Amino acid sequence: MTIVAGVGVASALAGATLADPGVTTTPAPTPMAKLGSDCTLKGHRLYGKVKVVTAFPDLKVKVVTAFPDLKVKTVTAFPDACGLWQMVDSFPDVTIQYVDAFPDLTIERVTAFPGVP
Repeated sequence: MTIVAGVGVASALAGATLADPGVTTTPAPTPMAKLGSDCTLKGHRLYGKVKVVTAFPDLKVKVVTAFPDLKVKTVTAFPDACGLWQMVDSFPDVTIQYVDAFPDLTIERVTAFPGVP
């Protein structure tokens, strides 16, 4: 595809097709975290037994008060649904590290209605 000086970008792209190798498309913006339909991120379930670590986590997590990727409710037993976390010291299903910048996942602590907002 050739863009001619004086011709607008819309006019230049009007004749382009998806098969045209000279045209690239930009994917639509996605949320910060790409949660799976089965409540997973990077192959880790986002429910179950969770251990907080200071180094080498499975996921880096930032706690926010608005627009989270996941709403989390802390429980003492049966963390068997999306967003239900039981905090443990041993035998975790997933390890997390709380961070202030560059998280894999943003969460909001809730007392009701956990899961994907």
